[in-house]
Amino acid sequence: MTFLEMLRAAERQNNSMLCVGLDPEPARFPGALKGDATKIYDFCAAIVEATADQVIAWKPQIAYFAAHRAEDQLEKLMAHLRRVSPNVPVILDAKRGDIGSTAEQYAKEAFERYGADAVTLSPFMGFDSIQPYLKYRGKGAFLLCRTSNPGGDDLQAQRLASVPGEPLVYEHIARLAQGPWNTNGQLGLVVGATYPAEIERVRAVAPTMPLLIPGVGAQGGDAVATVKAGWRASGGETTAPIVVSSSRAVLYASSGADFAAAARLVAVETRDALQAARTGR
Repeated sequence: MTFLEMLRAAERQNNSMLCVGLDPEPARFPGALKGDATKIYDFCAAIVEATADQVIAWKPQIAYFAAHRAEDQLEKLMAHLRRVSPNVPVILDAKRGDIGSTAEQYAKEAFERYGADAVTLSPFMGFDSIQPYLKYRGKGAFLLCRTSNPGGDDLQAQRLASVPGEPLVYEHIARLAQGPWNTNGQLGLVVGATYPAEIERVRAVAPTMPLLIPGVGAQGGDAVATVKAGWRASGGETTAPIVVSSSRAVLYASSGADFAAAARLVAVETRDALQAARTGR
């Protein structure tokens, strides 16, 4: 299956829009695991096993592994994800952004070394920084569009006087992604949950693209507002999927031996809140 086919299948199978972000911080690990970077795999695997039936996708953040020389543990975790939830897509959160042969190597890293189904990318250097990833048949890529950090305004919220209609930068990125850049039909956009009004503007420009929406949970994004702004359906079938990511709120729900059970409880509550927002209940 292509990335989008996997995403839609996982949404139906688990009745979910929740993505669990895997951002392991050894300093925050519970009990005997605390501070031990050699236990990154063990911690993440326990979270995965506890929440596998609640998610539409997984999102490991590569920096949290690389900072602790734990790339081998990430490879092991990717294999574990395939065993535990073979039909749930994995989005490697790498935010790469380079051109030519360097982008080709980053694409090889994401899709061949780690076996990811999709990857996050920065579009700042233009289409030739995106194209090498699109050569991988059926693989997805989410382009940073309207991020939730305060500094996002520095560039993303500026107007482009040279483009007809003078769109904001993030609107222009959405138009390019919905149109000429989407050569393999597997592109999506990253938009922050803390800006629901701007999620809605992105959705108006890119009416069918999947949206990866971080920021629900510890960052304070509103689940109901996020779903209303970004998710679209027709005849009961999703036409514009959203992937709502929560990391810290799930991972660190408890600092005790019950950390995996506590993570599951938060995942269930978040998944249910997102699903309820679809029906307005």
